[in-house]
Amino acid sequence: MAKIPLTVVILAKNEEAVIGACCESVFGWVDEILVVDDTSSDHTVDIVKRYTSRVYTQAMLNEGRHRNWGYALAQNDWVLSLDADERVSEGLRDEMCSGLFKTGTEKAWAIPIKTYIGDYWVRYAGWYPASKIRLFDKNFFRYEEAEVHPRAFVDGPVGELRQAIVHLGYPDFEHFLASLNRQTTLEARKWARTGVNMPLGRAVRRTLDRFMRSYFRKRGYKDGFMGFMVAFFAALYQLMSYAKYWQIKKNEINHERL
Repeated sequence: MAKIPLTVVILAKNEEAVIGACCESVFGWVDEILVVDDTSSDHTVDIVKRYTSRVYTQAMLNEGRHRNWGYALAQNDWVLSLDADERVSEGLRDEMCSGLFKTGTEKAWAIPIKTYIGDYWVRYAGWYPASKIRLFDKNFFRYEEAEVHPRAFVDGPVGELRQAIVHLGYPDFEHFLASLNRQTTLEARKWARTGVNMPLGRAVRRTLDRFMRSYFRKRGYKDGFMGFMVAFFAALYQLMSYAKYWQIKKNEINHERL
């Protein structure tokens, strides 16, 4: 298979269990694999060097800025952005190798994400297709420089691919909760830093709305117990973010009184 002029940028931190499969899914048909490693302390970098010499170490202090920095290092204009716990499906590989993404006026493409908890593919609760902009011309794309869930900005039309990225991010509920804990900490810090007004009543409404939306409107119930847990965690995200935000604001007030 001829290589296509595409740079795959992979973000990683202590991902020795999954980074090899991620690299393997793109090795041999793209002409550049570039890894941005967030100061891993395991064998992540050793594994990556089997696939590419383009490995850069940079601590992630701000997700949006971190991603933009990595994309700027790409030698090609077109970039496919992956996290280490993701891999390109064979169908998506074939779709991209067809040259589709370079034939029109689109400056970016959204790609469906198939996310698994353990060996269960979560099909509902808004988790699929849950398309995200992952393929783009770096000259027309940037992320908001936010700590968590940065918004994507594209200067031009956005298309949609049909085949999916496979996301194996949560081997079990323990890993899911660990991720939830990290992300809610960043969310609370972002609220405090940007001056978001988040009273208790609003936080409670958001918590209830997130559960109802995930479980009923987005039909999470069709995934059975897994769907219930996904909806519950979606609600818990709001409540945990508020609790941490409340603590930050309380600490700020106490500091001012000293």
